[in-house]
Amino acid sequence: MAEVASNQPPLESGGGPARPSRPVVQPGGAGRAGLVAAGVLLSRISGLVRATFFAHFLGNSAAADAFQAGFRIPNILQNLLGEGVLSASFIPVYSKLLGEGDEETADMVAWGVGAMLSLAVAILVALGIFAAPYLIDVIAPGFEADKRDLTIQIVRILFPCTGLLVMSAWCLGVLNSHHKFFASYAAPVAMNAAMIAALIYYGPRRSQDGLTIMLSWASIVGAILQILVQLPQTLALMRKHGIDWQRIAAPLKSVFNNLTPVVASKGAVNVSAYIDTVLASLLPTGAVAALNYGQIMYMMPISLFGFSVAASELPTMSRAAASPDQMASILRYRLDRGLRQIAFWVVPSAAVFILLGDVLSAVLFQSGAFKHADAIYVWSVVAGSGVGLLAATMGRLYNSAFYALWDTRTPLRFALIRVGLTVVLGYVFAIPLPHWIGIDQKWGVAGLTASAGIAGWVEFALLRWALNRRIGRTGVGGRFLASLWAMALLAAAVAFVVKTHTMFLGPRLGGLIVLGVLGVIYLGLAWWFEVTELKPYLDRAARFINARRR
Repeated sequence: MAEVASNQPPLESGGGPARPSRPVVQPGGAGRAGLVAAGVLLSRISGLVRATFFAHFLGNSAAADAFQAGFRIPNILQNLLGEGVLSASFIPVYSKLLGEGDEETADMVAWGVGAMLSLAVAILVALGIFAAPYLIDVIAPGFEADKRDLTIQIVRILFPCTGLLVMSAWCLGVLNSHHKFFASYAAPVAMNAAMIAALIYYGPRRSQDGLTIMLSWASIVGAILQILVQLPQTLALMRKHGIDWQRIAAPLKSVFNNLTPVVASKGAVNVSAYIDTVLASLLPTGAVAALNYGQIMYMMPISLFGFSVAASELPTMSRAAASPDQMASILRYRLDRGLRQIAFWVVPSAAVFILLGDVLSAVLFQSGAFKHADAIYVWSVVAGSGVGLLAATMGRLYNSAFYALWDTRTPLRFALIRVGLTVVLGYVFAIPLPHWIGIDQKWGVAGLTASAGIAGWVEFALLRWALNRRIGRTGVGGRFLASLWAMALLAAAVAFVVKTHTMFLGPRLGGLIVLGVLGVIYLGLAWWFEVTELKPYLDRAARFINARRR
């Protein structure tokens, strides 16, 4: 697409609440992001509860390593064909048809994509079950003997589960395109509930190896429940049930033209995750499990504050692409507003990861087999993640803007650069660097996440540069970011002092006090300095309180 000149003044680079004049856009973007965030919050809270029970019974044991590595292997299939790919390839085409009023063709396209996806998933699941031993040799070469055998069993059980989750992502694509966000993002609560029930029931009754097997079976039950939660609302939106393959040939071609580079991009990301698992499997026992605990914490702010905004904006930006005269101004407006929303919440999250990661990991996981030393170990992982947290969350919104423009190849090129950097830096930081600086080899796991953060900033800079060339200047002002970091670091410093006086209360109560102090101070400073991004939440709280009084 040719470069589009900017006809709207960009968001000020300073830290004040100044905004560009608002172009004509569909209202309700903040509300839709709120629905996504609410669904994601429920899902992530249930996931954290699941992880807490997992940590209690399995800690950083060899069985925990086996389950986490086993869970990652079939997840590659879900990532390649699931939610992110459908968001990039299916939703823009489907939303555009809905925006043009051609609901019948849109429904047939959705059914066609669902049918082809089902066939592809069935074939890949069968191949995955058969090839499980070979996949283990590739993704976790450091696993041997019983640990390797257990991982193979887990993978063979989990592959069908992952196939079900891909079809759940198809339901999500349909619902999102109709601006029905809550059910699709809250649906994983059902799967987490099934896994939590298995942990509670079998945890005291089975060995650690036996527990991971039962947990794998519970994942299949949970995946079925996750589909059933979304299916009634999805089917209610799909009025046309037949498929005229000739009629939908052109839109299907667009879907799969977009799909190829997105699958390649996701494949590149999975290569990075695969390399992380390979390198972690070469580190002392507990590194793979610690990497997963850190990933759970890392994904909370990305999902709540990055993915929720990106997912809610994608259908609207996709429909805006159908109006070339306003496309650039709408995208700039939605990007700038979304980026400020993301930064407002992610900056303090990064400060917590870097300065108070031990407190956070202790609050979430310290119990039973998961000791304080494990919390410190996981802190090293999330501290590294904090380096690139802001880049990863803002980058998701830039990716959505490219997908709305039906450009999936530009994000692919930059994802490949990021993956290349992650592989090279990850190896250097995880394997030789601990020896060079004279620390225990186990701390190399922190180098994996820190290197990914550095690569994430490179990818973000490239995404912003490329999109700015096409639609005009976008981004968060330096003064605004500096003010957020100043408030977050001040709040974290006070919370760190409080931490030294509350340790006697235990990891959970003391940790909640410390994190609560940080949150109150940060939000209090934002209120005092009248940060614009806080106002919608204050207004919503005021409306809720007034409604309760009536």
